[in-house]
Amino acid sequence: MGTLGKAREAPRKPHGCRAAPKAKLETKPARNPFPSHPSLAQITQFRMMVSLGHLAKGASLDDLIDSCIQSFDADGNLCRSNQLLQVMLTMHRIIISSAELLQKVITLYQDALAKNSPGLCLKICYFVRYWITEFWIMFKMDASLTNTMEEFQELVKANGEELHCRLIDTTQINARDWSRKLTQRIKSNTSKKRKVSLLFDHLEPEELSEHLTYLEFKSFRRISFSDYQNYLVNSCVKENPTMERSIALCNGISQWVQLMVLSRPTPQLRAEVFTKFIQVAQKLHQLQNFNTLMAVIGGLCHSSISRLKETSSHVPPEINKVLGEMTELLSSCRNYDNYRRAYGECTHFKIPILGVHLKDLISLYEAMPDHLEDGKVNVHKLLALYNHINELVQLQEVAPPLEANKDLVHLLTLSLDLYYTEDEIYELSYAREPRNHKAPSVFKNYDHDQDGYISQEEFEKIAASFPFSFCVMDKDREGLISRDEITAYFMRASSIYSKLGLGFPHNFQETTYLKPTFCDNCAGFLWGVIKQGYRCKGNKYPESR
Repeated sequence: MGTLGKAREAPRKPHGCRAAPKAKLETKPARNPFPSHPSLAQITQFRMMVSLGHLAKGASLDDLIDSCIQSFDADGNLCRSNQLLQVMLTMHRIIISSAELLQKVITLYQDALAKNSPGLCLKICYFVRYWITEFWIMFKMDASLTNTMEEFQELVKANGEELHCRLIDTTQINARDWSRKLTQRIKSNTSKKRKVSLLFDHLEPEELSEHLTYLEFKSFRRISFSDYQNYLVNSCVKENPTMERSIALCNGISQWVQLMVLSRPTPQLRAEVFTKFIQVAQKLHQLQNFNTLMAVIGGLCHSSISRLKETSSHVPPEINKVLGEMTELLSSCRNYDNYRRAYGECTHFKIPILGVHLKDLISLYEAMPDHLEDGKVNVHKLLALYNHINELVQLQEVAPPLEANKDLVHLLTLSLDLYYTEDEIYELSYAREPRNHKAPSVFKNYDHDQDGYISQEEFEKIAASFPFSFCVMDKDREGLISRDEITAYFMRASSIYSKLGLGFPHNFQETTYLKPTFCDNCAGFLWGVIKQGYRCKGNKYPESR
């Protein structure tokens, strides 16, 4: 025996939690409620290719830069569509780094000075000003670009062009309110305090789905155009904090779902949690939050949960039917065909399965060459990638149709801040329902019919290892000894051996567990904040309660 659990009071729902202030998301105009065929991205791309004229078939990098510069008149106003500017300044890193692009612009500026072309110099500065104004985050994140810009500023200053200096001034960037707060890269920190929140018990499925959607949307709208481009260039989310945070949230929700199911001591209670999460999934589907829906269903279908046969036997048939429908909707078969069809039919607010669309971006990026056979830039590729990314970014402008309680959002955020390995999840799963479906204890060798009792004869075999008996067993004289009676016996034996100074294989001590822990005798969850139970110092695995 190794872990003994304490009795606990049933958790109570905190009072007054609905009186907390609401956290409102700014409402944005809804998108066109009628689905279009072909897609919005395809229509936009067609229009942009028409507006670009001959450049859409392919152009040299120098021609593209020149066309961008010529988009401005002598007063700095756009004299043609800004679509080429948008595509070039957002997608150029696929073919050239930002610092190299700026260096080419500097070379053009130097040539214009040498040819005494003040009008061209001015247009070049207007182009750089547009870059700084519209895409200032690039100058925040790219040190090489910042250094090259400083070289340009020194060049302009050395030539005494005061107007030009003002146009390419970057001091206002530091004064900008950077709403995209970068966090440090998310790392697995096994020393961090872990918790399984009781918040789940206090929220109805609709409330829980709304607050999960609130968190998901906050994470999704932080992903900028530059983040998607960084992902394409690096082919991973490394050094991309906003995407890492989004992925961590999805993984955290999936783990939380598993842990909430595994935290219940009986198959019936675990089935009830399972059922509630299916109801949450239905609400997420109604909210058109596909990313969190994938996380929840992924958690319920995880092998640590699907292996719980006793739990599955208590899940109602109608719930299993809904689960089947959800897994079919999110299936990867035919390249997520069912999801894509459902997603395309959704209007107004919706959150896509980010991983599916990132996969699409990478596929498009790899399938199309950067340059055509004649060495020209494949403008069609830049447009296609731009429109796919832009469609995702535009979704951030449509706020979810809900309000969130700030206190509940905070508690839920803490609950999802989990750091568990796959091995730890499986350890919890096998503690709930071992491979032989029997609780690991002394009974596994003697309680052959697994009815929770052993005979006096069987107990004597266990007690034979002790020099004398410590207490009277079988108090009710029924000829059988229960789990509770044998547990009390060993606790009494431990105490007496300790007082006599004799060695005893079990040394129970009151213990505080920093992660969800289960009694190895009854498989019950050890509840509480501190000193939730007892553990034998000499045992690696807990055995009884």
